[in-house]
Amino acid sequence: MTKREMKVPFGTVSITDSSKEMVKEILETKRLSSGKYVNLFEERFARLMGVKEAVAVSSGTDADILALAVLHDYGAKRDDEIIVPALSFVSTGHAVIHAGFRPVFVDVCRDTLNIDPSLIEDAITDKTRAIMPVHLMGKPAPMDAVNKIAKKHGLYVIEDAAEAHGGAYKGKPLGTLSDMGAFSLYVAHIITTAEGGIVVTDNEEFAEILRSLRSHGRACKCKECTINTSSAYCKKRFGGGMGDDIRFIFERIGYSSKMNEIEAAIGLGNMEIYDQIVAKRRSNLVYALDHFTPFKPFLKTITEEAGEKIGPHAIPIIIQEGASFSRNDLAGYLEENGIETRTIFSSMPTQCDGFSYLGYKPGQFPVAEYIGKNGLHVGVHQDLGIEEMDYVLATIKAFLEACQR
Repeated sequence: MTKREMKVPFGTVSITDSSKEMVKEILETKRLSSGKYVNLFEERFARLMGVKEAVAVSSGTDADILALAVLHDYGAKRDDEIIVPALSFVSTGHAVIHAGFRPVFVDVCRDTLNIDPSLIEDAITDKTRAIMPVHLMGKPAPMDAVNKIAKKHGLYVIEDAAEAHGGAYKGKPLGTLSDMGAFSLYVAHIITTAEGGIVVTDNEEFAEILRSLRSHGRACKCKECTINTSSAYCKKRFGGGMGDDIRFIFERIGYSSKMNEIEAAIGLGNMEIYDQIVAKRRSNLVYALDHFTPFKPFLKTITEEAGEKIGPHAIPIIIQEGASFSRNDLAGYLEENGIETRTIFSSMPTQCDGFSYLGYKPGQFPVAEYIGKNGLHVGVHQDLGIEEMDYVLATIKAFLEACQR
């Protein structure tokens, strides 16, 4: 196979035959809004993660927003502060703002792409309410250090585990090492519902609040709601004050963030083949990382350290100082040869204009800013194999050789 004949798309989506059958049934019954399949998906996701509760929502961003919004029930006030890494997909910062808080950014570590724990305490004020580490590119954030700091200062910890499916830290799944973990179920991720997100927690009260928040803050928030699953009689429905319908009693400021039945059906099919998806993606990722050493000192990627398992989301690549080429040069060459690329996001406070009102200045987050200018990533999804990984590696090698002539 010649170079230009091979295609390495960044992402894929697996839709099983069982998902198609469920979607057909859903369309025939005309029950499209959140119902029995959403409940079933939540149960299976919680079981997979080894937690008591999982609450499905409409996107990974909403998963972050609602997890943060839970804190309002525990004394947090509008404009209180949430500490987040400067480097992440922009939705991490957006979620803090949409939940009614102010993001306080901390730089990241060059080797891990994740929040630098040595900088967190300097960012804590009397308005800080939580730390939200991000497991970027599926690389585990330093959860022991984050949790230790949070405990010392009486803060909540909410993991942004959007890209962390299949990852683990000291034997525990990423997303389960804190008060709540927020996952994205977007099409490029390991478990997908096309669009969608989910929050996991062992705190049953948090889960009740999350179910209220996703539906406008209403008082109807049972784990398995008969109103959502059928037209069956519900003895709680008229249990509000003066016999009011609890569907129209609103206990808190909420959102419209429910997952629908068709999305849940796609996710349930993914759950059936989850082990195969993770195994295939992990094989691709580990193979690529193991063969990346020859590209030093010009290119760098992440490594899997003792006690951790990287969630097999993608292969991050950082152009190093001293290279005679730019990120655009490398990305252009890969794209010309059929390999799709994505940038590794940006320094939210200094490279994304929407956050300019917060007053941060370029140079305040040197590591995040460097990666924001010099980082890209390529896919390792389940429709690829070792042949495609070899092609990616060979194409990078050819590019570097051409640059050194």
